[in-house]
Amino acid sequence: MSAAAASDAVTTTQVVDRNISRRLVRDAWFKRVMTVGGLSVIIAITVIVVYLASVVVPIFMPAHLEPARTVASPAAGPSVPAGLTLDELHEVGVSFGVDGVIRYFKFQSGAPLSELRVPVPAGAAVTAFGAGEASHRYKAFGLDDGRVIVFRQNFEVTFPNDVRLVTPKVEYPFGEAPIEVDANRAPIRQLSVQAEGEKVTIAALTADRRVILTSLAGSKNLITGEVKLERTDAAVPAVEGEVREVIVESKQRELWIVHDDRFVSQFNIENKATPVLMSKFEPLPAGEKIAATAVLSGGYSLIAGGDKGSLVQWFGVRNADNVPVMTRIREFEKMPAAITTLTAEHFRKGFAAGDAQGNVAVYYATSRRLLAERRYSDQPIARIEIAPRANALLVADAQGRMWANGMTNNFPEVSFYALWQKVWYEGYERPEYLWQSSAGTSDFEPKFSLAPLTLGTLKAAFYAMLVSIPLAILGAIYAAYFMSARLRTVVKPSIEIMEALPTVILGFLAGLWLAPLADNNLPAVLLCFVVIPLAILAAAWVWRLLPHALTERVAPGWEAAMLIPVVMLAIWFCFQIGHTVEVAFFNGDMPNWLSNELGVTYEQRNSLVVGIAMGFAVTPTIFSIAEDAIFQVPRHLTSGSLALGATPWQTLTRVVLLTASPGIFSAVMIGLGRAVGETMIVLMATGNTAVMDLSIFTGFRTLSANIGVEMPEAAVGTTHYRLLFLSALVLFVFTFVVNTAAELVRQRLREKYSSI
Repeated sequence: MSAAAASDAVTTTQVVDRNISRRLVRDAWFKRVMTVGGLSVIIAITVIVVYLASVVVPIFMPAHLEPARTVASPAAGPSVPAGLTLDELHEVGVSFGVDGVIRYFKFQSGAPLSELRVPVPAGAAVTAFGAGEASHRYKAFGLDDGRVIVFRQNFEVTFPNDVRLVTPKVEYPFGEAPIEVDANRAPIRQLSVQAEGEKVTIAALTADRRVILTSLAGSKNLITGEVKLERTDAAVPAVEGEVREVIVESKQRELWIVHDDRFVSQFNIENKATPVLMSKFEPLPAGEKIAATAVLSGGYSLIAGGDKGSLVQWFGVRNADNVPVMTRIREFEKMPAAITTLTAEHFRKGFAAGDAQGNVAVYYATSRRLLAERRYSDQPIARIEIAPRANALLVADAQGRMWANGMTNNFPEVSFYALWQKVWYEGYERPEYLWQSSAGTSDFEPKFSLAPLTLGTLKAAFYAMLVSIPLAILGAIYAAYFMSARLRTVVKPSIEIMEALPTVILGFLAGLWLAPLADNNLPAVLLCFVVIPLAILAAAWVWRLLPHALTERVAPGWEAAMLIPVVMLAIWFCFQIGHTVEVAFFNGDMPNWLSNELGVTYEQRNSLVVGIAMGFAVTPTIFSIAEDAIFQVPRHLTSGSLALGATPWQTLTRVVLLTASPGIFSAVMIGLGRAVGETMIVLMATGNTAVMDLSIFTGFRTLSANIGVEMPEAAVGTTHYRLLFLSALVLFVFTFVVNTAAELVRQRLREKYSSI
């Protein structure tokens, strides 16, 4: 070999080595970049999950009771207060003494602040104490001469020198003079009072076992401003056994009398002059006596505690005659000993119970949760007061000893039971799945069931996939295997461009155009799902009957273009005969016929509309991925199959589809993920009603749409806010599980058919 040739060989070798080195360097860098990218995706997903979980986890935590502090009794000697209350920020505590003295003290230490004596007439003594709805702050003292003093304990907040100052004050809206309840002047033994505005209702049990009802309703003279009180008195019909307690509910429409240690009689007192017995019921299990009762905030529910520790909730449920009947709703976890006192929260459906062994437990009615419990004393608990914001407790035992402690109880409404099972809410005829996060009245109780939202999400995805899978998969098969190359270069890009169409446009069209169109032409729309496939089959049959000389003029792979006028003609035909069919079979109005004859609820913005609109949005995604998977099946497989004598259809079903099945399955799962997470279409094309209904003619609300609608109005850190994050976490977990399962199935399919 000459020197020149040798030099050229060396140069060539060097060039090759340099190229190989560069390629190895590029491969190494590419590997690092891909590794960093993959790890970044994993880290990002992990951070999202951790963040969502950090917002969601607190709502499932139990209430936390701070260490209890002993509070010096404001009264001299071991006197049990007749009642307790706290100001809004639990800075000032109030003790209502059996001697008619109201004592104020510091919540933190029990240090006395001041005293105020209710104007009890000379010679009279206090024999009973009554408290109305906690949020209204009305109290009353019953006297031994049959009279009652009604007052309102309030707190005035001022800021002298920019320092918050709480000043207790007592108001007498119905005058300082005692109200005569019993004309016979018998001592008052039990007392219940409810007042709001210029109306007060008093129920009193006298020493001679009579229950008397007194009502004062004020009417204001618009000219002079003078308030005139109209009085109504009535004797409540006698009940069997010893009367233990009388309770007027906060709306002043019903009276409950606890008697004979086992029964509660419910009276209608809307007409204060003539109380009417509505029902008599036994709230506790057989053999257990009523030891304490309380009415939850709002005045609908009665909580009964028994001498064996049972706690049961009852409230009125309307029967077939639209009459509310007291119904047993739910039981709570029992306490260790007999219930001695019950106290309701000011604004929510929570309550606290004390027992004979000195235990105190905090419950929430709707979620059926035992939130917290603690033993305060070795003596029975006599009184419990919950702060207005439900963030502190004031407890007194039977010897007059008192304890105070803060409490963290921010999310009592949430439990697995309340989120995913039927809940019986006040005012409803039966347990239901409900999501209603806000309302216009303070009586409203938020309802946070994720079940209807989850069902709505699955329902939207189901109907969307029902429309899109046949269209997308069959279209992909034809485009990749039968369609001419030239026509494919037009069809495939056109469908992929549809994928970029904003879903807000589709939602807008579905809500404002498609929904009214389907409402006015429901038989025609439903006929389209039957007539169009039949028309395509009929066109194929006719095509086979046409002369060969005519059909061969259409180039192979262009036959589908001939179906465009067939489909358009089928749609036109459906809309032409739709109204005729509606008149002939559905009395001219199919939506009303469905409702009246079949009892099927029909809503204009329903699942049918959403299925069509979302199917239109999801179809391009599934089509594009599935078509690529089918088109990329190696040609030698199809050629070999055809060469061995298989027909094109046999080759398609036994070779092509099996080989492409991993890609087709991936296309379907990606489309499902797109349908599950879709927001704008379901937001604009459904009624956004959170209902548990599988009907195609009703609307729904999805998790994603609910987040989009309610997140702007949710206060940060509230139960509502955190449950919206829980909805996002449920969506995330669902898509993660589905995608993971899909990947496992895809890998199995790839391994199974990779040897074809």
